[in-house]
Amino acid sequence: MKKSFINRAAAKFFAAGTAAALALGFALTGCSSAADAKPKIRIGIKYDQPGLGYQDGREFTGFDVDIAKYIAGKLGYSEEQIEFVESPSANRENMLSNGQVDMIVATYSISDSRKKSIDFAGPYYVAGQDLLVRSDETNITGPDSLNGKNLCSVTGSTSAKKIQDKFAKNVNLVNQNSYSDCVVALNGGVVDAVTTDDIILAGLAATKANKGKLKLVGQTFTTEKYGVGLPKGTDKCEAVNKAINEMVTDGTWQRLVEKNTEGTGYTYNSNNNPPHPGASCA
Repeated sequence: MKKSFINRAAAKFFAAGTAAALALGFALTGCSSAADAKPKIRIGIKYDQPGLGYQDGREFTGFDVDIAKYIAGKLGYSEEQIEFVESPSANRENMLSNGQVDMIVATYSISDSRKKSIDFAGPYYVAGQDLLVRSDETNITGPDSLNGKNLCSVTGSTSAKKIQDKFAKNVNLVNQNSYSDCVVALNGGVVDAVTTDDIILAGLAATKANKGKLKLVGQTFTTEKYGVGLPKGTDKCEAVNKAINEMVTDGTWQRLVEKNTEGTGYTYNSNNNPPHPGASCA
Protein backbone atom coordinates (compact mmCIF):
# COMPACT_ATOMS: atom_id res chain seq x y z
CA MET A 1 0.00 0.00 0.00
CA LYS A 2 2.73 2.38 1.04
CA LYS A 3 4.76 1.64 -2.10
CA SER A 4 1.74 2.18 -4.33
CA PHE A 5 1.04 5.51 -2.66
CA ILE A 6 4.64 6.61 -3.22
CA ASN A 7 4.46 5.57 -6.89
CA ARG A 8 1.23 7.50 -7.40
CA ALA A 9 2.72 10.56 -5.70
CA ALA A 10 5.84 10.35 -7.84
CA ALA A 11 3.73 10.05 -11.01
CA LYS A 12 1.72 13.14 -10.07
CA PHE A 13 4.91 15.06 -9.35
CA PHE A 14 6.42 14.02 -12.68
CA ALA A 15 3.25 14.96 -14.59
CA ALA A 16 3.08 18.33 -12.88
CA GLY A 17 6.75 18.96 -13.63
CA THR A 18 6.30 18.03 -17.28
CA ALA A 19 3.30 20.34 -17.64
CA ALA A 20 5.22 23.18 -16.03
CA ALA A 21 8.19 22.57 -18.31
CA LEU A 22 5.95 22.57 -21.38
CA ALA A 23 4.23 25.76 -20.25
CA LEU A 24 7.61 27.39 -19.70
CA GLY A 25 8.75 26.21 -23.09
CA PHE A 26 5.74 27.80 -24.82
CA ALA A 27 6.26 31.00 -22.88
CA LEU A 28 9.91 31.17 -23.88
CA THR A 29 9.04 30.42 -27.49
CA GLY A 30 6.52 33.26 -27.47
CA CYS A 31 9.08 35.66 -26.02
CA SER A 32 11.65 34.55 -28.55
CA SER A 33 9.23 35.14 -31.46
CA ALA A 34 8.34 38.60 -30.19
CA ALA A 35 11.99 39.49 -29.78
CA ASP A 36 12.89 38.17 -33.24
CA ALA A 37 9.99 39.95 -34.99
CA LYS A 38 11.33 43.00 -36.83
CA PRO A 39 9.35 46.23 -36.46
CA LYS A 40 7.74 47.68 -39.57
CA ILE A 41 7.70 51.26 -40.74
CA ARG A 42 4.58 52.26 -42.68
CA ILE A 43 5.29 54.84 -45.35
CA GLY A 44 2.57 56.54 -47.37
CA ILE A 45 3.26 56.98 -51.08
CA LYS A 46 1.29 57.54 -54.25
CA TYR A 47 0.43 54.48 -56.32
CA ASP A 48 -0.49 56.33 -59.53
CA GLN A 49 2.38 58.74 -60.29
CA PRO A 50 4.85 57.30 -62.81
CA GLY A 51 8.41 58.32 -62.02
CA LEU A 52 7.52 59.29 -58.44
CA GLY A 53 5.28 56.78 -56.68
CA TYR A 54 3.91 53.97 -58.79
CA GLN A 55 2.65 50.46 -58.07
CA ASP A 56 3.27 47.80 -60.70
CA GLY A 57 2.06 44.50 -59.30
CA ARG A 58 4.04 43.97 -56.13
CA GLU A 59 6.74 46.42 -57.14
CA PHE A 60 6.90 50.09 -56.15
CA THR A 61 8.98 52.48 -58.23
CA GLY A 62 9.74 56.18 -58.51
CA PHE A 63 11.68 59.03 -56.97
CA ASP A 64 9.55 59.25 -53.83
CA VAL A 65 9.81 55.50 -53.32
CA ASP A 66 13.60 55.68 -53.58
CA ILE A 67 13.72 58.67 -51.22
CA ALA A 68 11.56 56.78 -48.72
CA LYS A 69 13.80 53.72 -48.86
CA TYR A 70 16.92 55.81 -48.28
CA ILE A 71 15.44 57.67 -45.31
CA ALA A 72 14.08 54.47 -43.78
CA GLY A 73 17.52 52.89 -44.16
CA LYS A 74 19.14 55.77 -42.29
CA LEU A 75 16.53 55.35 -39.55
CA GLY A 76 17.56 51.72 -39.15
CA TYR A 77 14.97 49.90 -41.28
CA SER A 78 15.76 47.46 -44.04
CA GLU A 79 13.65 47.40 -47.23
CA GLU A 80 11.96 44.25 -45.93
CA GLN A 81 10.70 46.24 -42.94
CA ILE A 82 9.03 48.90 -45.09
CA GLU A 83 5.29 48.64 -45.63
CA PHE A 84 4.13 51.00 -48.38
CA VAL A 85 0.61 52.35 -48.00
CA GLU A 86 -1.36 54.19 -50.68
CA SER A 87 -1.88 57.81 -49.61
CA PRO A 88 -4.27 59.78 -51.84
CA SER A 89 -3.85 63.55 -51.69
CA ALA A 90 -7.16 64.15 -49.91
CA ASN A 91 -6.40 61.61 -47.15
CA ARG A 92 -2.82 62.38 -46.20
CA GLU A 93 -3.32 64.54 -43.11
CA ASN A 94 -5.93 62.15 -41.72
CA MET A 95 -3.68 59.14 -42.30
CA LEU A 96 -0.91 60.72 -40.25
CA SER A 97 -3.24 61.96 -37.52
CA ASN A 98 -4.97 58.57 -37.21
CA GLY A 99 -1.74 56.57 -37.07
CA GLN A 100 -2.35 54.73 -40.35
CA VAL A 101 1.17 55.60 -41.49
CA ASP A 102 4.40 56.67 -39.79
CA MET A 103 5.46 59.05 -42.52
CA ILE A 104 4.39 60.16 -45.98
CA VAL A 105 6.69 60.69 -48.96
CA ALA A 106 4.23 61.53 -51.72
CA THR A 107 4.98 64.81 -53.52
CA TYR A 108 3.63 66.42 -50.36
CA SER A 109 3.99 70.20 -50.60
CA ILE A 110 4.85 71.95 -47.34
CA SER A 111 2.19 74.56 -46.54
CA ASP A 112 1.15 76.59 -43.50
CA SER A 113 -2.37 75.17 -43.58
CA ARG A 114 -1.11 71.59 -43.52
CA LYS A 115 1.35 72.37 -40.72
CA LYS A 116 -1.60 73.09 -38.45
CA SER A 117 -2.37 69.37 -38.25
CA ILE A 118 0.92 67.63 -39.12
CA ASP A 119 4.68 68.23 -39.12
CA PHE A 120 7.07 68.23 -42.08
CA ALA A 121 10.72 67.28 -42.34
CA GLY A 122 12.62 68.46 -45.38
CA PRO A 123 12.25 69.61 -48.03
CA TYR A 124 13.85 66.79 -49.98
CA TYR A 125 12.96 68.34 -53.36
CA VAL A 126 11.81 71.73 -54.66
CA ALA A 127 9.54 71.51 -57.69
CA GLY A 128 7.71 74.17 -59.69
CA GLN A 129 4.09 74.11 -60.81
CA ASP A 130 3.61 73.77 -64.57
CA LEU A 131 0.99 72.80 -67.14
CA LEU A 132 0.67 69.63 -69.23
CA VAL A 133 -1.15 70.03 -72.55
CA ARG A 134 -1.67 68.10 -75.77
CA SER A 135 1.34 68.21 -78.10
CA ASP A 136 -0.55 70.20 -80.75
CA GLU A 137 -1.75 72.85 -78.26
CA THR A 138 -0.54 76.36 -79.14
CA ASN A 139 -2.93 78.67 -77.29
CA ILE A 140 -1.96 77.73 -73.75
CA THR A 141 1.38 79.32 -72.99
CA GLY A 142 1.11 79.79 -69.23
CA PRO A 143 -1.35 80.01 -66.36
CA ASP A 144 -2.73 83.41 -67.44
CA SER A 145 -3.99 81.90 -70.72
CA LEU A 146 -6.39 79.49 -69.00
CA ASN A 147 -9.51 81.68 -68.73
CA GLY A 148 -12.43 79.76 -70.16
CA LYS A 149 -10.38 76.56 -70.31
CA ASN A 150 -10.98 73.32 -68.43
CA LEU A 151 -8.14 72.64 -66.01
CA CYS A 152 -7.71 69.32 -64.26
CA SER A 153 -6.09 68.48 -60.94
CA VAL A 154 -6.73 65.93 -58.21
CA THR A 155 -9.06 66.21 -55.26
CA GLY A 156 -7.18 67.53 -52.25
CA SER A 157 -4.42 69.24 -54.22
CA THR A 158 -3.95 73.02 -54.03
CA SER A 159 -2.46 73.42 -57.52
CA ALA A 160 -5.53 74.32 -59.60
CA LYS A 161 -6.93 76.67 -56.97
CA LYS A 162 -3.68 78.64 -57.02
CA ILE A 163 -4.13 79.28 -60.74
CA GLN A 164 -7.72 80.39 -60.25
CA ASP A 165 -6.79 82.70 -57.39
CA LYS A 166 -3.67 84.26 -58.92
CA PHE A 167 -3.76 83.95 -62.71
CA ALA A 168 -7.10 83.04 -64.29
CA LYS A 169 -10.30 83.69 -62.33
CA ASN A 170 -12.51 82.28 -65.10
CA VAL A 171 -10.76 78.94 -65.46
CA ASN A 172 -13.03 75.92 -65.03
CA LEU A 173 -11.66 73.55 -62.41
CA VAL A 174 -12.14 69.82 -62.93
CA ASN A 175 -11.20 67.44 -60.13
CA GLN A 176 -10.27 63.81 -60.61
CA ASN A 177 -9.19 61.10 -58.18
CA SER A 178 -5.74 60.75 -59.72
CA TYR A 179 -3.40 62.46 -62.16
CA SER A 180 -3.69 59.42 -64.40
CA ASP A 181 -7.42 60.15 -64.63
CA CYS A 182 -6.59 63.76 -65.50
CA VAL A 183 -4.35 62.58 -68.34
CA VAL A 184 -7.13 60.35 -69.69
CA ALA A 185 -9.41 63.39 -69.68
CA LEU A 186 -6.71 65.46 -71.41
CA ASN A 187 -6.12 62.90 -74.15
CA GLY A 188 -9.89 62.62 -74.62
CA GLY A 189 -10.40 66.35 -75.02
CA VAL A 190 -12.49 66.66 -71.85
CA VAL A 191 -9.98 69.07 -70.30
CA ASP A 192 -7.49 71.43 -71.90
CA ALA A 193 -4.66 71.17 -69.40
CA VAL A 194 -3.47 69.35 -66.32
CA THR A 195 -1.63 71.18 -63.60
CA THR A 196 0.62 70.05 -60.83
CA ASP A 197 4.36 70.09 -60.24
CA ASP A 198 6.69 69.83 -63.20
CA ILE A 199 8.39 66.62 -62.12
CA ILE A 200 5.01 64.88 -61.78
CA LEU A 201 3.92 66.04 -65.22
CA ALA A 202 7.23 64.91 -66.73
CA GLY A 203 6.67 61.43 -65.33
CA LEU A 204 3.17 61.28 -66.83
CA ALA A 205 4.33 62.50 -70.25
CA ALA A 206 7.16 59.96 -70.33
CA THR A 207 4.99 56.84 -70.07
CA LYS A 208 4.73 54.63 -73.16
CA ALA A 209 1.05 55.41 -73.57
CA ASN A 210 1.61 59.19 -73.61
CA LYS A 211 4.99 59.59 -75.25
CA GLY A 212 4.74 62.08 -78.11
CA LYS A 213 1.12 62.98 -77.30
CA LEU A 214 1.69 65.44 -74.47
CA LYS A 215 4.09 68.24 -73.59
CA LEU A 216 4.97 70.51 -70.70
CA VAL A 217 4.39 74.22 -71.27
CA GLY A 218 7.70 74.76 -69.48
CA GLN A 219 6.83 77.93 -67.60
CA THR A 220 6.96 77.15 -63.88
CA PHE A 221 5.19 79.74 -61.77
CA THR A 222 5.35 78.51 -58.19
CA THR A 223 7.82 76.92 -55.82
CA GLU A 224 6.66 73.66 -54.29
CA LYS A 225 8.76 72.30 -51.45
CA TYR A 226 8.26 68.56 -51.05
CA GLY A 227 8.42 67.51 -47.42
CA VAL A 228 8.26 64.27 -45.51
CA GLY A 229 4.92 64.29 -43.70
CA LEU A 230 5.10 63.25 -40.04
CA PRO A 231 2.58 63.13 -37.17
CA LYS A 232 2.11 66.39 -35.26
CA GLY A 233 4.55 66.72 -32.37
CA THR A 234 7.05 64.23 -33.82
CA ASP A 235 10.64 64.03 -32.63
CA LYS A 236 11.86 62.58 -35.94
CA CYS A 237 12.44 65.76 -37.98
CA GLU A 238 16.12 66.06 -37.09
CA ALA A 239 16.87 62.43 -38.00
CA VAL A 240 14.97 62.65 -41.30
CA ASN A 241 16.63 65.93 -42.24
CA LYS A 242 20.03 64.46 -41.46
CA ALA A 243 19.25 61.59 -43.83
CA ILE A 244 18.23 64.02 -46.58
CA ASN A 245 21.45 66.00 -46.23
CA GLU A 246 23.52 62.83 -46.28
CA MET A 247 21.68 61.75 -49.43
CA VAL A 248 22.69 64.99 -51.12
CA THR A 249 26.29 64.82 -49.89
CA ASP A 250 26.93 61.22 -50.96
CA GLY A 251 25.55 61.77 -54.47
CA THR A 252 22.48 59.55 -54.07
CA TRP A 253 20.04 62.45 -54.47
CA GLN A 254 21.41 63.42 -57.89
CA ARG A 255 21.49 59.82 -59.03
CA LEU A 256 17.87 59.26 -58.03
CA VAL A 257 16.66 62.37 -59.86
CA GLU A 258 18.41 61.28 -63.05
CA LYS A 259 17.24 57.70 -62.72
CA ASN A 260 13.57 58.62 -62.40
CA THR A 261 13.38 61.35 -65.07
CA GLU A 262 15.57 59.72 -67.71
CA GLY A 263 14.40 60.34 -71.26
CA THR A 264 11.94 63.10 -70.38
CA GLY A 265 14.23 66.08 -70.98
CA TYR A 266 13.39 67.30 -67.51
CA THR A 267 15.90 69.41 -65.62
CA TYR A 268 15.35 70.65 -62.09
CA ASN A 269 15.70 74.25 -60.99
CA SER A 270 19.30 74.44 -59.80
CA ASN A 271 18.57 77.65 -57.90
CA ASN A 272 16.41 75.67 -55.48
CA ASN A 273 17.91 72.21 -55.69
CA PRO A 274 19.37 70.21 -54.14
CA PRO A 275 17.81 71.29 -50.85
CA HIS A 276 19.64 71.49 -47.52
CA PRO A 277 17.11 71.31 -44.68
CA GLY A 278 18.02 72.37 -41.17
CA ALA A 279 17.70 70.26 -38.06
CA SER A 280 14.18 71.26 -37.03
CA CYS A 281 10.79 70.62 -38.64
CA ALA A 282 9.97 72.75 -41.68
